[in-house]
Amino acid sequence: MSIQTPKIEKKVTVRTLQKLKGKEPITMITAYDALFAQLFNGEVEMILVGDSLNMSFFGKEDTLSATMDQMIYHTQAVCNGATLPLIVFDMPFGTYTNKEQALANAVRVYRETDAQAIKIEGGREKEEIVKHLTANGIAVITHIGLMPQSVRAEGGYRIQGKSEEDIQKLIEDAKILERAGAFAMLLEGMKADAATRITKILSIPTIGIGAGVGTDGQVLVWSDMFGFFEAFKPKFVKEYCDGATLIRKGLETYRNEVKAREFPDDSYSY
Repeated sequence: MSIQTPKIEKKVTVRTLQKLKGKEPITMITAYDALFAQLFNGEVEMILVGDSLNMSFFGKEDTLSATMDQMIYHTQAVCNGATLPLIVFDMPFGTYTNKEQALANAVRVYRETDAQAIKIEGGREKEEIVKHLTANGIAVITHIGLMPQSVRAEGGYRIQGKSEEDIQKLIEDAKILERAGAFAMLLEGMKADAATRITKILSIPTIGIGAGVGTDGQVLVWSDMFGFFEAFKPKFVKEYCDGATLIRKGLETYRNEVKAREFPDDSYSY
């Protein structure tokens, strides 16, 4: 049975999140516009403007063609709608291939949006990039495990941490990235035991998606958890409402009333 928790009333910062580790689970959700960001305001500690919008918003097959311009546009909208959560900008594929490019793009994010942090995918190979970003005042969340931006190279979405060798590699990646300056880490698509072990080793918060209950927090894509995205449903997604059915039923009622000239009646006319 879930407990009733109070709404968030103060602006969430990097320090807020770090203080929650080991004390209270962190909630995170994606958002792409001001309307939904406003609905989520005060309900979650973090909002991720995810490159997942390339699939759920633009209808693409993967996240790889998302651009900086698109991500900045949507992040500006989210920042207009939500004032309390810590807002994270998901750096799109190909925008942080070296430390100079990564810093130039991250600086653009900070100048053109009110996002407080960026997220990048990758393990130990991103160590120098994370060091360079954090040394220049950029707050960084790293992302290991299943990495959607590597889907073509991996030949699909593959669960990580299935063997002890894989788990040890993930643990080492996590430790390297923490030392490089990451303030939090997203663990995606890995066996629950692997994610739990990583979480216990790190002093920074971990956010899980498809990584079991042993992380310091959880994130879901809003259109998945509210039943709007119907192309496919990953195992880790719990639907908290059947949004697509609700919309279709409402639209059907509207269409029928218009066709029957029942809407608008006197109550909705001047």
